[in-house]
Amino acid sequence: MTRDEESAGARAGSGPAPPWSRPASGREPAAAALLSWLGDPRAPGLAVVTGAEGSGKSRLLAWLISHGTRPGTVGERRVHGFVPLPGQTATTAAWMLGEQLSIAARSPGDLLAALAADRRRTVIALPELHRAEQPGSLVELALDLTSLEHVRVLVEVRSGTRWARELTAGSCARMDLDEPRWTDEARRKSWDTAHPGGPAGPAEQGPAPEEPFDLDDPASVCAADPWAVTTAYERSEEGHGGLRAAWLRAGASLTREQPPAERALVLLAALGDAGDPRLPAVLGSLARDASWTLVWHRVRGDVTPPWPGPVRSVTAGTGALAGQLVVADHQGTVRVLDAESARSTGRLAYPAPGVRATAEHGDGTVTVLDEHGLLHSRRAAESSRPRGLTALLDDGPSERSRLLEAVQEYTRRRRETVTALTGTGDHVVLGDAAGTVHVVTAGAEPRTSALHRGRVTAVAGTALPVSPAGDTVVLLYTGGADGTVRAWAPHTDPMPEPVAARDCAVDAVAVAVTGAGPVLAIAWADGLVEHRVLDDDRLRTIHPGSRTNALALTADGDLVVGTDEALLRIRAR
Repeated sequence: MTRDEESAGARAGSGPAPPWSRPASGREPAAAALLSWLGDPRAPGLAVVTGAEGSGKSRLLAWLISHGTRPGTVGERRVHGFVPLPGQTATTAAWMLGEQLSIAARSPGDLLAALAADRRRTVIALPELHRAEQPGSLVELALDLTSLEHVRVLVEVRSGTRWARELTAGSCARMDLDEPRWTDEARRKSWDTAHPGGPAGPAEQGPAPEEPFDLDDPASVCAADPWAVTTAYERSEEGHGGLRAAWLRAGASLTREQPPAERALVLLAALGDAGDPRLPAVLGSLARDASWTLVWHRVRGDVTPPWPGPVRSVTAGTGALAGQLVVADHQGTVRVLDAESARSTGRLAYPAPGVRATAEHGDGTVTVLDEHGLLHSRRAAESSRPRGLTALLDDGPSERSRLLEAVQEYTRRRRETVTALTGTGDHVVLGDAAGTVHVVTAGAEPRTSALHRGRVTAVAGTALPVSPAGDTVVLLYTGGADGTVRAWAPHTDPMPEPVAARDCAVDAVAVAVTGAGPVLAIAWADGLVEHRVLDDDRLRTIHPGSRTNALALTADGDLVVGTDEALLRIRAR
């Protein structure tokens, strides 16, 4: 299923757009050719606009971008992302495009992988490639993007440059604005009369003077222009006490508009333990006014304690695993970590390659969901077992064993692939590829509800107190590839409206009853993590800098965030 079918809204917007104005300087023939290229499904995926300095290349692209990005623009003329390239690199261009396209892209490779998995038509404009910081890497990015049949790329580059030759060496639609056929002379004269002295294109000036900053000073880089800092770190061959690696690891978040304190928090969370040991205290002080406190973090390369690997699932333990975290990595290794320190306390005996989710059941048993929709249950810790006469009288399977057997039997009868999993009390909750959520209880008929259009990507549940006597009901929150989060208490009908909806998929959800009341955490595919206190609608957010694969809420109400680069525990201020 494509993201057009799954997402809550399409990129094209809604409502009719205002009429398009005429392009400047008699460029109607060139404008008509660009619109024809956009609308022709047989046209090459790459269009290259060339011309000498001052030929009007930038003004023509500005005309197309300004109209093509307006809400309501028809799909075939829609421009979904653009990056003015002066001073940019392939990495910073990927960050900018990722933000515009609702993709968590740390690198050009991340951007390409996300777009390859998203079959929606996507049009990207890249003006002034010849003035980029690293033109060669951007040529490579443009060509890689156009290798995807549903992606169109429009590039502006000055004629006669090496970059123009490389871009036009293969199949492309090329427009040289120095050629007379791309100008209507009558309209150009009319334009020149109405705009005396007006240039055909914007003057190619150098970048504005930058405020000085010190790459070795956390306070300086957190307060400076983040794009200038990124370029400086990319140019530098020094480590700057670990700041360079941390900045480039989390740059997709650090370059967002935000106060210096929030930037310091993100930078601290990306800092490895091989860096200058004075930096954590300095960054912690700079982040004292941020909306979060960093309790601990482990990033790629850390050794004390070791980084647990790219995270695919995190579950907060209960019962025999209380105070611990069950963490699965990209190879299917499932570790048990101390929630207070992130130190390893054990692991499951056998890996589950392709792990998608984990659930723990309060007695030390962990169930793992793999990429094929199969469930594997393992013992991670021993729970208290009956002894003596009690053990003799109760020699049948435990309640938990009966539950897991019921789950296995139920999934064997289902045709739809299981895509999401959680455990809550005496229930196991499953989501499937068709958008249905299933609640399985030993000795009872499973309850189901079709909550999403397309795949269920995440499920979470908690026991919600409903009376002073301690009575509880199960409250579930589910996320889908359709970009919605929904609430359902299985004893009643689901809420008719989603709790949250955005134009990107939900990657993870977590819910818990804390001292502040019920708390819901949501990770979106564009890298945004939300923390919602449900009783009073308080909302906090964080962009860790990488796509968040897993979330958990500890017994203290702290949020644990797992990405390909880091595992961190943060506390709302």
